[in-house]
This record gives sequence, structure tokens and C-alpha cells, in this order.
Amino acid sequence: MGKNLKTMVAVSVMGIVLLPSPGVYAQDKPGKIPYGANPAAGHYLQVDDAKIYYETYGSGGTPLVLLHGGLYGYIEEFGELIQEVSKHRRVIAIATRGHGMSELGAQPFSYALFAKDAFTVIRHETTEKVDVLGFSDGAVTSYTLTAAHPELVGRLVAIGGPRALADWTAKAQVELRASKPADIERDSPQFVAERRQLMPAPEKWDEFVQRLTRMWLGPVYVTDAQIRSIKAPTLIIAGDHDPYNQIEKMVELYRLLPEGELSIIPGCGHVVLDCKGHFTIGAVKDFLAKGER
Repeated sequence: MGKNLKTMVAVSVMGIVLLPSPGVYAQDKPGKIPYGANPAAGHYLQVDDAKIYYETYGSGGTPLVLLHGGLYGYIEEFGELIQEVSKHRRVIAIATRGHGMSELGAQPFSYALFAKDAFTVIRHETTEKVDVLGFSDGAVTSYTLTAAHPELVGRLVAIGGPRALADWTAKAQVELRASKPADIERDSPQFVAERRQLMPAPEKWDEFVQRLTRMWLGPVYVTDAQIRSIKAPTLIIAGDHDPYNQIEKMVELYRLLPEGELSIIPGCGHVVLDCKGHFTIGAVKDFLAKGER
């Protein structure tokens, strides 16, 4: 897997993430920053019917907003990126509603709702333009956010985010339609137990998974018209062996953008920040630096 750390592979319908084996989470290691559950950096903001949790790091430069992946995704997946980027700019890492320490709320999940949550947090923290980086579900939210608020986003990085269910691989679509909340607890009991410990209402785990699944079934997450409306310089990143996104669809998405760039990471699946983190972070930093000149 490219790491010496013993891992288990957890399969999400929006991607594959590498989850540390029991006892090796950052929160359990002395001296490690507990991203996603860090009292030194954590904040809550009431947004409509849910308290949204987020963390802030660093200072200076254009603020960078991080939007993580769905289900298995959380703030902690950006740990290496936060450490690097926060040396020179402020970072705002938002926990999507229902994930980790953010409340579920009562509204049906949608990318428009997630974008509204993110916008409210961002404007609570700054009146400036921000740069945005979204991964997987967070990438779809980032398209929606940037299309709705062109005045907000200076530069956008979207990693592995489809426009619609039709952009998924055929195998991933079949797996999604057959998936059940109980499958995750059966296959990854340690992961589910630890996420429930973070959740404000752990008894709602199954409801959380069901809401996500309904959203993923779409069938359309963001329209081509919305993508074409994004005037901010945008970098699309994907792994060339992503088992969830058709690479041809990532290329189509890139071609819709008025000011797009495309980076296909060789030899990687969905989670390029894990597969080739140094390489991917370097590409992200170079792209964002163009806006600071």
C-alpha cells in the first residue's frame, strides 16, 4: 500500500481509504495532532438545524478550506496536507454534517446543503476570498459551493469528485445499489465504533449511512452548466486506477471548465493523498501558489 504502517482497507461507496489498524489512530499517539478531534483547534457553529464542527490551523496567506470525503472520510485524512500548508497560510477544515463531531441535523442530505454549511462556516471565519480543496464527496460539494458563490473562491482543487452516479465505474454503481448500513459495521467494526465515539448522536449511525446512500443514488450531483459557470482557476486531480471514478469522466469534467487544469496521478486509486502524498501535495501547493503571486 506504499506505507510500512499496518493497515486495513475500508471500502466506501465513494472511495477506498486506508484506515489505521486498532490502536494506531493519531489520537492515540503521544505528540501527534488529533485531527478531527482536536480541542486546541476545534470550533462549533450552529448552521440551521445542525452544529457544524471545524478546525483551524496556521495563519497568513489566502485561507484554504478543506472538505473531506464521505462516510469513511473525515478531517484526519488531510493530516499531512494540513501540516504542510498551515506553515504558510490559514487552514479551515470542515467536518461535513453527520461526520465525526458534526451533528446530523434533520434535513435530507444534498451537496447543496453541504455547500451551504461550508459557506456559513467560511463567512463566520473570514470575509476574504478563500481557496478550496475538496476530496471525493468534498470535491462535489466544492463544485456546488464555487458555482453558487463565485465571489467566495479564488482557486479550487477537486480530487476524485464525480458529477453524477453515471460517472462512477459500473462495478461501483452495482456495489452502491447493493450496500446496506450493516455491511460497514460487519466489515469494519473498529472503524464504526470509533466514529460512534465521535458522533454527538451515535445511535443515528444507520440513519447517517442511509441518508448518504440516498444522496449518492442521485442520479445527478452537479450539472454541466454549474461546472461551466465556475470561473475560478480549478485543478482536477484523480488517480489513474480509481476504482470508483471513470477517468474518461474526469477528463470530460476538466474540459467543461473555463480555466481548468488536470492532474492524473499515475499508479494510484481513489485516495491519491495516501498513495502519493508528497507528489500530490506538491502539485496542490504549486497550483495554489499561482494565486499568491
